[in-house]
Amino acid sequence: MINVTKTFFPPLEEYNQQLQRIWKNEWLTNRGELLQDLEGKVKDYLGVSNIIVMNNGTIPLQIALKILGNQGEIITTPFSYVATSAAIVWENCTPVFVDIHPEYLTIDETKIEAAITSKTTVILATHVFGNPCHIEAIEAIAKKHNLKVIFDAAHCFGVTYHEKSLFEYGDVSTCSFHATKIFHTGEGGALFCGDETLRQKMFYSHNFGHNGPLTFHGLGINGKISELQAAMGLSVLPYMNEIIESRKKTVDFYDESLDFSKLNGMKLRERTQWNYSYYAIIFESEKVLLKVQKALNDEQIFPRRYFYPSLNTIEYVKGDKMPVSESIASRIMCLPLAFGMDEIDLNKLCLIINENLC
Repeated sequence: MINVTKTFFPPLEEYNQQLQRIWKNEWLTNRGELLQDLEGKVKDYLGVSNIIVMNNGTIPLQIALKILGNQGEIITTPFSYVATSAAIVWENCTPVFVDIHPEYLTIDETKIEAAITSKTTVILATHVFGNPCHIEAIEAIAKKHNLKVIFDAAHCFGVTYHEKSLFEYGDVSTCSFHATKIFHTGEGGALFCGDETLRQKMFYSHNFGHNGPLTFHGLGINGKISELQAAMGLSVLPYMNEIIESRKKTVDFYDESLDFSKLNGMKLRERTQWNYSYYAIIFESEKVLLKVQKALNDEQIFPRRYFYPSLNTIEYVKGDKMPVSESIASRIMCLPLAFGMDEIDLNKLCLIINENLC
């Protein structure tokens, strides 16, 4: 069986070495030694100014929206994982969708201003599959209209834009460290925030609002990660260069082997150093997609329709029509991409796709 992704497992003995530190410390949570070690090492690896590691990738979005959203209208993309829109609704804000660029697949920055009203508080944009939004345009619009910018950068570990970590942009950026991601802690995520006053507010918000054991800065939630998860991150991080290089080989194989006379791919934004996090192909029609999907499934190969459906069509959102996003969502599929994929399997997979494109 070949799934759309496969979790990278570090050598067990190396994970056990980290676990021994936990047993020695007798400390399982509440920002222990391993978590602080992980935050420092990730900061160094990414070249970022700050990081708050949390227990998943959705809590950072919710905290950012709780603090910055003010229960207002949030301009966002319909082409993302459901967590992006769900976090908006969960925090009693209103998603206002703007359609996407047909090649970059990110929010269409030329349509944002038309969606701004007196109730707009935040632009929440997703760097789709690690592909940056048009950051300069979005930040210029936000500055002009006195809005905050949150970037959902769930897929962006290791991505740089203009030779700077993608997490360094926006008022807040968030990332997922889920087991399916290129870097993972089993379950986990992170928040990045350049403004120190705002970062401190985000920090105490992820720990019930605590200011020491007996007093509180304000309202908070439990966004903490355990030492067990930090141990996994510390065991995975040393392999990041190998992981990225292995995934690049698979991406190069797909690029060379698939019939792009009948397919489209995602266009990477200029001056992006990508992390090879997902490999998406766009078919001519949903009918062809379903035909290819069945042929692959029959051979125990399981790509994923990702992202589907377009989020503006979800019942609890009921957004306006988004023709580009709805069209792309109906025709896009992410192919298997993981560390150490076998070239024989990849060749078989590509042959099946190419044979079923007509």
